[in-house]
Amino acid sequence: MRKRWPASQRDGWQDELETILKLITDHGAVSSLDVGENEEKKSSGWWDWHPSKTALEFLWRSGRIAVCHRRGFRKYYDLPERVIPQEYLSVRREDAEIVNWAMSETLERLGFATSGELAAFFEIASRDEARAWCAAALAARRIVEADIEMADGARRRCFTTEAMLDRAASLPAPSSRVRILSPFDPVLRDRARTERLFGFRFRIEIFVPEAKRTYGYYVFPVMQGDRPIGRLDARRVGQAIRVRAFWPETGERFGKARHAGLLAEIARMGKLAGTTSVELLEDWMKA
Repeated sequence: MRKRWPASQRDGWQDELETILKLITDHGAVSSLDVGENEEKKSSGWWDWHPSKTALEFLWRSGRIAVCHRRGFRKYYDLPERVIPQEYLSVRREDAEIVNWAMSETLERLGFATSGELAAFFEIASRDEARAWCAAALAARRIVEADIEMADGARRRCFTTEAMLDRAASLPAPSSRVRILSPFDPVLRDRARTERLFGFRFRIEIFVPEAKRTYGYYVFPVMQGDRPIGRLDARRVGQAIRVRAFWPETGERFGKARHAGLLAEIARMGKLAGTTSVELLEDWMKA
């Protein structure tokens, strides 16, 4: 989730940063529960970070503190010199070297991308730096241009490599198995890119107040082959996976074989969660 840092929008921001840094320096690792005046308990959800939590995230993403461990989803932060070995902490790289690493590694992970998508992946390089890198790499023939067909049939000019094109040509056909994805799956990392490539608009609604949710608190995307076919609202209740709803994507039909494939995948997910049964609520299939 992207967050706009309120550094220029709120009085006392710098004082709050320094207060938290002093707390960590003097007392060691902290979590969001250890900063502020019980602000977290007043928060209405993950979409509503309290000021001290925001300050912690800002300090972490700007390199002034580091994550030393987690307990569940909760991060604990400490000073970088207490977390990162000195031989790594003391290394300094030139900006051009960092940008080259970020762009090259992103292209390896995505396979193809526009300069904007390259810049957005690690959020290390600016869009201007990404465009300049692409121009230089293209001139040096380290990357090539390719027109990628989007879900609506339009073609989008992207960058890739000859090695990636050779690799793509030899890939096997995708499995026909129905697959339930995590809402945090790499396929969905860039929501706009996912929508362009698959025509699938997905939002993680744990960050959305309940009254504004379209589907549910924690909904799983479901894929088959090379495309999303729906989304599933399921959760663990005791020793069962309780399926509240499944919404097929527009135009996707669910005959006996696909229906059975979906149920088999739900049962497979249940084994991963350590449950023993699947409960289907009435009218769970929204087709």
